[in-house]
Amino acid sequence: MEQTDKLAVLIDADNAQPSIIEGLMTEIANYGTASVKRIYGDWTGPGLKGWKEVLLEHSIQPMQQFAYTKGKNATDSAMIIDAMDLLYTNNFNGFCIVSSDSDFTKLASRIRESGLLVYGFGERKTPSAFVSACDKFIYTEVLRAKSDESAAIAKKSTGELKQDARLVNLLRNAVDTSSDDSGWAQLGPVGSNIAKQSPEFDPRNYGYAKLGELVAATKLFDIEARQIGTTHSKALYVRDKRNK
Repeated sequence: MEQTDKLAVLIDADNAQPSIIEGLMTEIANYGTASVKRIYGDWTGPGLKGWKEVLLEHSIQPMQQFAYTKGKNATDSAMIIDAMDLLYTNNFNGFCIVSSDSDFTKLASRIRESGLLVYGFGERKTPSAFVSACDKFIYTEVLRAKSDESAAIAKKSTGELKQDARLVNLLRNAVDTSSDDSGWAQLGPVGSNIAKQSPEFDPRNYGYAKLGELVAATKLFDIEARQIGTTHSKALYVRDKRNK
C-alpha cells in the first residue's frame, strides 16, 4: 500500500465558509491523508450554525474557544497553540491551515522552518504575507465552485491571458528554467518551478482545470505529447514559440 503524507487540518471557523467543505476535503486528499481534522470557534453562539451541520459528516472535531474580550479573536491563539503542540509530536508531514487571516503568517513560516509542508486555504482577500509563507496556497473560491455551479470561475480568453503580464512572465520563466538545450521543457518540472515562484498559482484561478490547458490557451507555447520510454504513457512538453 502506497504511503501518503500525514496532514493536520486546522480550520478557523470565523474565517472560512462551510460551503467550501466538499471541495476542501477533496483538495486535501490530493496532498495526503487528513490524520487530524480540527475546527476552532465559539460554538455556543448562532454564528457557526452552518459549520455545525457538516462537522459530523466529515469527522471534523470542533474545538471550543470563548471570546474572552470583544474585538479580540481568541480563536487564532488557540489554533496556533494547538498547531505547535501537534508540530512537536513529529507525527505529521504537513499542515493545512484554513483561514484568510494574516495572523497565521508566522505560524506557517515556523512550521516550514521545521521542514514540514504548509498548505494554505483562504479567500482572495488573504494578505500576501500569509500566502507567501505557505508552500502552496489555494483560494477557496475555487473550492466553492466545485459544489456550486453558480460560483464557477469563467475561463479567461486567450486575449485576457496574454494581457496578464504576471502570468505570462511566470509561465515563460518557468519554461525557460526547466527547458533543455532545444528549448523544450516537460510540463511536470514547469509546474514545480511555478509553485516555487508563486504559492497561490492555480490554473483553476483562470478557469482551467489543468496547467496544460492553461498553457495551451495562452497560445504562446508549442505543445507536444511524447511517449515515455516503452510504456503507453505520454508526457506533455512545452516550448516558448519565441524560441523557434
